Amino acid sequence: MSKIKISKIKGNVGAPIGFLVGGLYCGIKRKAKPDLTLIVSEVPAHAAGVFTQNQVHAAPVKVSKAHVKNGKAQAIVASSGCANACTGKKGLRDSEKMTQVTAKALGLKKEDVLVGSTGSIGTYLPMDNVVQGIQKLSKKISKAGGDSAAKGIMTTDIVPKSIAIKVKINGTVIKIGAIAKGSGMIRPNMATMFCFVTTDANVDKKYLQKALKNSVDQTFNRIDVDGDTSTNDTVFCLANGQAGNKVFKGGDAASKQFEQALNYVNLEMAKAIVLDGEGATKFVEFQVNGAKSKEDAFKVCESVVNSKLTKTSFYGENIASWGRILAAIGYSKAKINEDKIDLYYGNKKVVSKGISNGVSKSQIVSFLKKSYLTIRIELNVGKHSDKMMTCDLSHKYIDINV
Repeated sequence: MSKIKISKIKGNVGAPIGFLVGGLYCGIKRKAKPDLTLIVSEVPAHAAGVFTQNQVHAAPVKVSKAHVKNGKAQAIVASSGCANACTGKKGLRDSEKMTQVTAKALGLKKEDVLVGSTGSIGTYLPMDNVVQGIQKLSKKISKAGGDSAAKGIMTTDIVPKSIAIKVKINGTVIKIGAIAKGSGMIRPNMATMFCFVTTDANVDKKYLQKALKNSVDQTFNRIDVDGDTSTNDTVFCLANGQAGNKVFKGGDAASKQFEQALNYVNLEMAKAIVLDGEGATKFVEFQVNGAKSKEDAFKVCESVVNSKLTKTSFYGENIASWGRILAAIGYSKAKINEDKIDLYYGNKKVVSKGISNGVSKSQIVSFLKKSYLTIRIELNVGKHSDKMMTCDLSHKYIDINV
């Protein structure tokens, strides 16, 4: 299938037809920075959600899993500064209250409100502040509130992350917008991250859930910063059908084009999370080719992007980095033959058939000094491939997390 033309447009989650959004400071964070976000569809929407694979689930994850089960929602309320995780029955009551207060302020049912929280684990939300914040924010949301909404979900992020695109499918213009947060506690199983996606496309609710899950597998489950998986990871998608297209149900060319557009949005947000990795100075993309199976390709990718020795060697621009990559390939539990492995730094082959290819130290250091590194691993034992993105680990990562 040919690629569709995707155009970036102004705005983010407020760009698609029929969405009102905003963010403000309500007093969860100690510093006066936005810590509450609200996204509302003006009409009922189909909804999908993908959540953390950590067995310890934060209260908002538990509540949202129940609310999104019927494939319908009309609003997302999210807070930052407190994860509301490991907070027991009180935490559950607080997340439910966030949905109840939002629903009352907007004239909705609480089941039509999805909730997310991110921040420190084990602390309770200051609910008086949160309630007042929701009530105030519900009166301030607008088409133009996307920037404040993006800032309202940030924690250790340095920059807000957002995007909006338009694409024409079967003659109808479809818009998709997104905001995301994430900087640390990131690994290829989702992360301490949010991504909230809005679209005016008309999408069957069962197909929307399937398309979102597949997209997450190809994007957010292909990034790593520090190898940790959070308790609060959440990706939502609201599709309100206001574009007026013939419903996307999956399996046809139009649905495939919608998937392309959705994947583009999520991949851009996944890249933005890696680029904003805590203390990161380099963006690194690993491509693994020639694996015996798809599972083996994934195992090798996951192993190398999660190698702390490799990541620190990138930061230190250490010539030993390629040896650490081969070690990570070896303990990945994938089926390999070390005598067949080729390793490329950019277009330069630094390892041939498992041993040094004689590339000079100065050439390796010159490559490692770049801010964007592309590294290709050729296993040469099969036909399967995979790709993941990561960053280096610096002294600043420790400073942020001590």
